[in-house]
Amino acid sequence: MKTADVIFNKIYRIMEIILVSIFGLLVIDVLGQVFSRYILNTSFAFTEELARFSLIWLSILGAAYLNGKREHLSMDFLYQKFSARTKKKVSLFIELCIFLFALIVMVIGGFNLVYTTLHLEQLSGTLRIPLGYIYAILPVSGLLIMVFSIYHTIKISTNDITD
Repeated sequence: MKTADVIFNKIYRIMEIILVSIFGLLVIDVLGQVFSRYILNTSFAFTEELARFSLIWLSILGAAYLNGKREHLSMDFLYQKFSARTKKKVSLFIELCIFLFALIVMVIGGFNLVYTTLHLEQLSGTLRIPLGYIYAILPVSGLLIMVFSIYHTIKISTNDITD
């Protein structure tokens, strides 16, 4: 196995551990909220906000993970009708579009959002966490998607990925 494949497999494994941990935290948080509401007849204020932030991180980091594994949602009815050469060209174009989206929207836009919220010292309502830390998952996931896109482009170019 090539060195790049080993590195990317380790990145995927680390992302899996982080995603499972976030999901576990989300489950415990929601179960705690249900328990406190229906058994203790009281509600903890922080649980809703923690669930919201966990879901944000889970979905955005999960999108980067699925992009890295090439398991993202796609409609490939037309794609399957193409010849092998056309499929390769279309795959390279798709990777370019993914790279540009991640760069412009997630990385540049995400860094601007993080900088603005940290500069304005915006805090979350209940947990009093700086919102820039919550939004930091955008540029991080964008950078991961960009790296995965470069990796996939190289693999497609060398015919290591056929679909």
